[in-house]
Amino acid sequence: MASGFAQWGNDLYTGRRSYAIVGRRKRYFVVAAVAVLLSLAVVGVRIAGGGLNLGIEFRGGSEFTVSGAADTSQEPAVEAVQAVAPEEVPRISSVGGDALRIQTAELTNEQVEDVRAGLAEAYDVSVGEVTSAFIGPTWGQDVSQKAIVGLVVFLLLVSLVMTVYFRNWRMAAAAVIALFHDLVVTVGIYALIGWEITPATVIGILTILAYSIYDTVVVFDKVRENTTGILDQTRSTYAERANLAVNQTMVRSINTSVVALLPVAAILFIGAFLLGAGTLRDIALALFVGMAVGAYSSIFLATPLEVALREREPAIAEHTRTVLDLRADRVADLGEGASDDAVLAAAGVAGDRQLQPGSHLGNKAQPRRRRAR
Repeated sequence: MASGFAQWGNDLYTGRRSYAIVGRRKRYFVVAAVAVLLSLAVVGVRIAGGGLNLGIEFRGGSEFTVSGAADTSQEPAVEAVQAVAPEEVPRISSVGGDALRIQTAELTNEQVEDVRAGLAEAYDVSVGEVTSAFIGPTWGQDVSQKAIVGLVVFLLLVSLVMTVYFRNWRMAAAAVIALFHDLVVTVGIYALIGWEITPATVIGILTILAYSIYDTVVVFDKVRENTTGILDQTRSTYAERANLAVNQTMVRSINTSVVALLPVAAILFIGAFLLGAGTLRDIALALFVGMAVGAYSSIFLATPLEVALREREPAIAEHTRTVLDLRADRVADLGEGASDDAVLAAAGVAGDRQLQPGSHLGNKAQPRRRRAR
């Protein structure tokens, strides 16, 4: 199996095997647009239905932690809280195997002490095993504001650095659009699952930005290498060379993503099923979703977007027309009965199998080949 995967990767790098990702970019644009719209719709429905599931750090309130409980069922905690504040609907979650966390709206000092005593009695622990804390909403608001500022600064710096490094603003624009896609889809999936949005969630979402941009830069670096001097030859178009770059870096992207996702998946499993709700679970879910979406966008969205922008340049557009016209003429001159290898050779792509249906050869040259039969 490993040797087969290695051979597949080698075939992708040499061009013997290829996937017409750039040539079929419209379908990937549609997939990305649908994913973004669905994510925004999920967030909108959550807000309309009473708001996102914000953690206590954002909404403020009182928090109680019961440690050393023999029974971690939630009903005793609900009864203990409502015995003091009948209108309160507490949020309760298990933490590990013998602890619970109970969150309520802001309570008075007297109510806090009464709830502590009620929880201690309900779970048959000493009052000292029940801790309480008040968390104000201003702390969460401060985190949110700093996160937004950090996001804006990050995007500006990324745009500037990529424009200077690649000497092309179109790559920076494509990378930023791909980042926006990753952020929106990650937030949408997180909102769909319904877990609490905590500062750990915000940290996780911001962390995926670096991962996503790294993967995109790796692909773009190969695109730049493959397309250097593209206007000085008539063998391949810009889109075809960019598509080859995506295929050549695909194995690296897959390997990097798998290596990154496996430990995050382990942390997510431990946080969600062994330790219960908590910082590990929140940050791991954001990281897992964001990394998976970022791996997809670096392959299927960033480079196709960059190609779509570059093909609007007059020089690239004229070069593409020239290559396609020359290729179609050579194929049409073969006449009936020519072999497929002869068609590729006449098109100037003998042995260069990255030009498959969905690429410019598939769209332009092959129809003439079929009519000649």
